[in-house]
Amino acid sequence: MEVNSVAKQLLFNTVRVDTELLDGSAGSGTAFVVSHPHARGTPAFIVTNRHLVIGVRRGGLVFTQGSNGRPLLGQRFQLNIEDFPQAWFCHPDPAIDLAIVPLKPLEEAAARLGVELYYQVIDSRLVPDANMLESLDALEEVLFVGYPNGVWDQVNLMPILRRGTTATPIALDFEGRAEFLIDAAVYPGSSGSPVFVFRPEAGRTGPAAGRQFLFAGVIAAVFYREEANQIVAAPVPASQTGTAIGSEMIDLGLVIKSQAVIEIIEAYLARWRE
Repeated sequence: MEVNSVAKQLLFNTVRVDTELLDGSAGSGTAFVVSHPHARGTPAFIVTNRHLVIGVRRGGLVFTQGSNGRPLLGQRFQLNIEDFPQAWFCHPDPAIDLAIVPLKPLEEAAARLGVELYYQVIDSRLVPDANMLESLDALEEVLFVGYPNGVWDQVNLMPILRRGTTATPIALDFEGRAEFLIDAAVYPGSSGSPVFVFRPEAGRTGPAAGRQFLFAGVIAAVFYREEANQIVAAPVPASQTGTAIGSEMIDLGLVIKSQAVIEIIEAYLARWRE
């Protein structure tokens, strides 16, 4: 398969997170690769939710292998990380459910084993600025990609592409936090999925068209209707067993705005010297 479109690139933006939870059950979630220009270059990071990596017993990241810059479909490489929870750098604000790990050491570890990792990077310049946010309508089409309920194409190692719409205007901070809601089916395993606003322009190609494809945020929580008919937001669990008995998901996902991804990367770069 030629990776020659934005939609095909989405298939390789994500990395599957497989974990063993403290109760011994298996968990899965979504991470993705972001690059961010900085004075020392343009480092790349793997981004996911804090709640997916902290407090787990062990974990690993599943990549597609590559050869000469092309994907080897179906050829899996799982990079197990020692002291998995300790490897991640969390957002300085504990209320922001994000964690990152630099990609370079992981690539170097794979290279020592003779493995080339294949992935597509989300450029942080796709994060909309304040003016772009104001230009967005209250209802926009969104795309997101990940591993809902752990479902994926295990033969080809492909994630699941999904779509929905914004449920609150992105320009507004939902409940006063830098978040917004999407109307979409968000399930365990969707946590950590990158969310994009897609505004296609007929007949436009190249960089100009890319400006209509915006990195909007990261799925972090889902809304449930509890037995008492109370609506609550809770982190998207890593496994179906994390869903409370008697709870029903109502197809509303909580998305952390993508500016927070830039914040955590810049916080990391300010404190660490690679």
